[in-house]
Amino acid sequence: MSDDRQTKAFPVSWDQFHRDARALAWRLAGAGPFVGIVCITRGGLVPAAIVARELGVRLIETVCIASYHDYKNQGAMEVLKPIAEAVTAAAGAKGQGLLVIDDLVDTGSTARVVREMLPEAHFATVYAKPLGRPLIDTFITEVSQDTWIYFPWDMGLTFQPPIRDGVA
Repeated sequence: MSDDRQTKAFPVSWDQFHRDARALAWRLAGAGPFVGIVCITRGGLVPAAIVARELGVRLIETVCIASYHDYKNQGAMEVLKPIAEAVTAAAGAKGQGLLVIDDLVDTGSTARVVREMLPEAHFATVYAKPLGRPLIDTFITEVSQDTWIYFPWDMGLTFQPPIRDGVA
């Protein structure tokens, strides 16, 4: 989604993201057991690690899909690395028993690509926007479509001038 359409900012700290990812694991505990996790890179790496730890899942795979090519502008989907055959063999060709994890479902473009690969997998994200929400099974927090989520791995610490210096 283009930056000019994003009107609301939703910054997420490491602490908040960790709490939200653990809440996702709590919600997923009753949906399993899962034979493995497929995380959608790069955003799904951090929540997948947290969920895998909480649920005791050891088989973790990545599917590498590029959609944001210049930070905020979403472009064409490109599968950089498909899911390993050993993982789909362990779960079943359609993904039965697999848990697919991502940080966010936005328009649903990435989720659609992975759903075609694993139509029977359980899809979970930490955050969801309305356009992508129908494509996932479990999420924690819904934000409006015009919200840009600033994930902790995308931010750095910078000096903030005191309010007395005229910065609001």
